[in-house]
Amino acid sequence: MLESYVTPLLMSYVNKYIKNLKPSDLQLSLWGGDVVLSKLDLKLDVLEQELKLPFTFMSGHIHELRIHVPWTKLGSEAVVITINTMECILKLRDGAQDDHESGSSSTSRSASDGSKAAAKPRRLQQAAPSDPDLPPGYVQSLIRRVVNNVNIVVNNLILKYVEDDIVLSVNITSAECYTVDDMWERAFMDIAAPELVLRKVINFADCTVCLDKRNASGKIEFYQDPLLYKCSFRTRLHFTYDNINSKIPSVIKIQTMVESLKLSITDQQLPMFIRILELIIALYYGEIGGHKEGEGEEGSVHVMEAGAILPGMDVDLESQGASQYSSHDLYMQAGGPEEGDQGWVSWAWSFVPVIVGEEGEEEGLYQQREAGGLPSNTQPHTPRDPIVSIGFYCTKASLTFKLTETQAESSYYSPQKVKSREVLSLEQEGITVEVLMMGEPFFDCQIGFVGCRALCLKGIMGVRDFEENMNRREEDAVFFSCGDSLSSKGMTYLTNSLFDYRSPENNGVRAEFILDTANHKEAYTEIAGMQRFGAFYMDYLYTMENGSAKGSQDFSAASPEEALPAVQETSIKRLAVGPLDVRLNGSAVHRILKMVTCAMDHEYEPYCKPQPDVVEESLGAATPEEISGLEEFIPTRLTCLTLLQVSVTVSMAEFNLLHTLMPVIMGCKTAPVPVSVPAFQPVRPLPAVQFLVERVNVEHSVPMYAPELVSTVSGLSQPSDNLLHHCYAHLYLKVFGFQAGLTCQDSTGAFLPLIPIIPSFSTALYGKLIQMPAHWSKRSSVPTTECIFELPHFLVQATRAQTLLLQAIGQSWTHSVVSGAPAALSDGLLREVYKAPGVKSPGPSPTLEGSVQNLELKLCSRATVKCASGTVGAVKVCARTPGSGEGAKEKLVPLLQGPSDTKELHLSRWLNEMRKPESLLAPDLLAFSVQVPQRGDDCRNSAGSEAAAGGVGPGWIPGSEGRRSALLMGPAERQRHVIPGRMPVFLGRY
Repeated sequence: MLESYVTPLLMSYVNKYIKNLKPSDLQLSLWGGDVVLSKLDLKLDVLEQELKLPFTFMSGHIHELRIHVPWTKLGSEAVVITINTMECILKLRDGAQDDHESGSSSTSRSASDGSKAAAKPRRLQQAAPSDPDLPPGYVQSLIRRVVNNVNIVVNNLILKYVEDDIVLSVNITSAECYTVDDMWERAFMDIAAPELVLRKVINFADCTVCLDKRNASGKIEFYQDPLLYKCSFRTRLHFTYDNINSKIPSVIKIQTMVESLKLSITDQQLPMFIRILELIIALYYGEIGGHKEGEGEEGSVHVMEAGAILPGMDVDLESQGASQYSSHDLYMQAGGPEEGDQGWVSWAWSFVPVIVGEEGEEEGLYQQREAGGLPSNTQPHTPRDPIVSIGFYCTKASLTFKLTETQAESSYYSPQKVKSREVLSLEQEGITVEVLMMGEPFFDCQIGFVGCRALCLKGIMGVRDFEENMNRREEDAVFFSCGDSLSSKGMTYLTNSLFDYRSPENNGVRAEFILDTANHKEAYTEIAGMQRFGAFYMDYLYTMENGSAKGSQDFSAASPEEALPAVQETSIKRLAVGPLDVRLNGSAVHRILKMVTCAMDHEYEPYCKPQPDVVEESLGAATPEEISGLEEFIPTRLTCLTLLQVSVTVSMAEFNLLHTLMPVIMGCKTAPVPVSVPAFQPVRPLPAVQFLVERVNVEHSVPMYAPELVSTVSGLSQPSDNLLHHCYAHLYLKVFGFQAGLTCQDSTGAFLPLIPIIPSFSTALYGKLIQMPAHWSKRSSVPTTECIFELPHFLVQATRAQTLLLQAIGQSWTHSVVSGAPAALSDGLLREVYKAPGVKSPGPSPTLEGSVQNLELKLCSRATVKCASGTVGAVKVCARTPGSGEGAKEKLVPLLQGPSDTKELHLSRWLNEMRKPESLLAPDLLAFSVQVPQRGDDCRNSAGSEAAAGGVGPGWIPGSEGRRSALLMGPAERQRHVIPGRMPVFLGRY
């Protein structure tokens, strides 16, 4: 009978997670076609053992479970499983609870392990054909069709997470999962050659996320506005199999699409929201959480502090007690997808559709195991890690920040009501979050925005600057804009997704993926990312490659008897921000600082406190082979940030109430002071200072495993320069095309052309910081910090009126008044600075100019001395007076200039002529060196020993001889450059 095949399959899932369920009653109900179970309790210990997350279930209930099996149409109609009202409450697991639960549940865990051991033969026996009228091939095909077309409906799903005073709840009104065809329409499908594809859709209706604060007794006094209210979205799942006998898919794509995402957060929710984000980051990096004792030997390697190594996490394999591990070994130590105690990743695999294999082959394999194991010539099948692609796409999203006010009711016993007021909104278009991973060796995450802007809403701190009756334009409210709009960019953010009709999966073609570092860098560049998005692009790549054959990721190729090859880990984060415009006026600054003060208003303890730098005794000196391996490759984390076409405009403060916000930001707890704010009136014209930057490049690198690396290198008598270089955290900053000037916003909201105060220039900065300084305390020759600054040319020019206007703009921000009213500005000063075309003016004003050329500063700190040195190529300060009549030449009055040729100092024309250095090889105007001893009793000896060893004193900065023109080189060039003499500082534009 078909019931003997299908019933055990359904009962295996239901009985595994539900308490006090009688299999006999369930079996009789299933044979009738429908089963209804009410008031069910979940087996919390089973969920915790399988998930292995650093959370514990406080409760779990199912109010009603319905299972409908269409026995007469089992080959063409789906089995429907309906869950009505499911509620689970979780909390963060602490160490004390871990120890208690580890002892109290050891008996139940051993019993469950025994039941799991006996589950496999029972499963095989149930799957064995008992009816001679049903051939094995038909049964296999039927079970596969039933499993692949199961329809799951969940009504009223409630998940809650509690921690301290935080209560986070997620409520989904309805969620349904069903099988679809190639057009993503509901259908009864089966996996068939040649496509070997299964598609599913999950529709979520009315998802609401709430974040509330509870008191000491655990009750919520008043409810905040939901973070997310009744949001609906859909998820598409695409499974690709290699062949009809595959146990798990080779390619899995799970992608979610949201048309509109409206988030809101209040001032009381902001600290709790940041707390949850910190929890997610701490869990990812394994800073919190624990693994229970007695849960298997795999915990010593594969399970780290957070319970499991997440894909993309930097794994220190050598520090776990073994020299090298392959990805397959780590995977198999966790049990693999076929073991009972699997972890949360493998637990998720149990819900992935599985193609049932040959029954005779599976039963024969089991009988061989029972008889005494596999034959000597039979090797167990090692499954290859599937390619998993996860995506999230949103057409439009908004985040609104609200300030709350408590309103007391007239009655004493009436509950308090909270009224919220919208003050700030962040809007985004074309959001994409894509994750691609293949087991441990490869993980990539890409995030992009097409457009983004922030705008002010209503009033702030009593100032009614953007109320509805103010009749202000929307352009005045926008203070941040970046990227393009969807109307001009198109649907590029959906490229190659399951929601893109041009994607390979929607055209019957198998998708191809790039799973190595070299090709990934070549394909996904910052330029390609900005062409797809336009506002923001981030690419985080983590790879673990075979060191002996770089580019190959097949770690399971070597036999267990052979030595496993060394792996090379790479972690690269690249961020690019497109053309952005930031306008910092009084309304925007007060709203931003108000959010900062609200975020700091909490008393939460950090999840992970920084550990003191303690020098531990070395277990032994590194072998020459280990040193040679470090010389060849040292894993590092590299972060690159690129800013393009940045414009920052700082307007004069129309109102200033910073005296009420800055003390809180600076950490001072002061009582709120009542502020009397005058009626707000927009100031037009509104003077402003504008900063323009053509391009900014930031590069930061740090060793991936600093404690192990520093402990090894610091123990060497003479470490190489390459090893010392990787013991530092390095920072490179390059700024191109920076300029600043004065502008003015007129009555129409437009800004006048820029009046240059600082013409365009470029500069570079380099700094490095030693890691684990306690290990280097006995090595006075190793610098702990080093900083180098280069400025080839810098010019400042301003008239008297421009200087007074700059002073007025600065004082509007620095001189906060109690009333918040702005200082009056002279109309004559504005007319003198911003001369209208066609209006007669008294004449050009003299300009004061100051310039510096070839400025270079170097700072270095060691255990025994701090030193600074620098050079200044040329300095000039002069007054420039334009000619009053037509054709008249401007007059130049130098006040300070050097170096300069003073041979004709006695002549009158010497004061009125421009003088330049004779050549680029002319001597510098100024060179200085300063040394400050840190410990007087050691300085003389250390200086003498260094001078005897290398001929230099404590003022010498390592590597400074060739640093003059090296800041804009690439990483490889920086390690081997030697540039004698003076050369141009900037070797290339970009």
